[in-house]
Amino acid sequence: MVKVAIVGVSGYTGLELLKILLSHKRFEVVYLGASEDGGSIEDTHPSLKGICSLKVQKADAKEIANKAELTFLALPHKASMGFAKELLELGVKVVDLSADYRLELETYEKYYCPHEDKEHIKSAVYGLPEIYHDKLKGADLVANPGCYPTATILGLLPFLEYIDESYPIMIDAKSGVSGAGKKCSDKTHYCSINENLFAYSPLSHRHEPEIREKFFKVSKKEFDVAFVPHLLPTTRGMLVDSYCLLKSECDPLVVLREFYHDKPFVRIFETPVDIKSSSGTNFCDIFAKRVGKKLFVSSSIDNLLRGASSQAVVNANLMYGFAEDEGIPKYAYVP
Repeated sequence: MVKVAIVGVSGYTGLELLKILLSHKRFEVVYLGASEDGGSIEDTHPSLKGICSLKVQKADAKEIANKAELTFLALPHKASMGFAKELLELGVKVVDLSADYRLELETYEKYYCPHEDKEHIKSAVYGLPEIYHDKLKGADLVANPGCYPTATILGLLPFLEYIDESYPIMIDAKSGVSGAGKKCSDKTHYCSINENLFAYSPLSHRHEPEIREKFFKVSKKEFDVAFVPHLLPTTRGMLVDSYCLLKSECDPLVVLREFYHDKPFVRIFETPVDIKSSSGTNFCDIFAKRVGKKLFVSSSIDNLLRGASSQAVVNANLMYGFAEDEGIPKYAYVP
């Protein structure tokens, strides 16, 4: 059993991590950390009453290093890097769910803030198993992708060689409100989101450079990406619809099936996908259709699971040489 810690357990992704890891046969949760002592985890998450009674402690890297060999950091952007740096220097492996290690240093500092851990950002492995499966094996630091980049990249990746890069890729993305975290705001208040739908940060969201950067790393081509996220009046789920022009013909479903034929957590559909069928799972469901030079790609994931927590556990499985699907949720919340 690999002894693990979760830091940032009070949030939605921390809760989902704990739920997965408590039933995992290879990982044992030995430490729960937060910004301050919080009593039992049952007090933080009443849904765990009678299931888990571990104490929530004010996170301390040295204490974690004495108890665990792997830590999941479910902390906000900018807050994670300092903690990760300390853990790595103490010999603890890290799966970081924030954006702090996902980007190249120059890109990160342009869109976020000065980075405190310039040494480790160079060695971080981007945790998208469909691309970096082999590099994840034995990694010490994994930068877990966010929900929007995960759904977008997986949908478009097989088509990069066919897409005409002289035209922008238009990305219309929609997420459940849980993606905004537990802290309420004017936009996530019930009265604002109920029976409503709206865009936010159009053409200026910080996931746009992440998508562009990963496309370039795979294809060595500069794609112009126009990314517009929206909030759905649902708790969880994500649907990303992408539109682009092709420079050469292809059968989209054939391309998808060939590209993902050995990837256990990508499902190809012949009809448009929906958020309900992937909710509660680590699957990314993809549909694509071509009409002439126009290509439409639609991908769906659970924003808290494939877009965060379950993907983080898949990455941890690969880091330790376990089966990729060990302990990973596969059954959707249907009906």
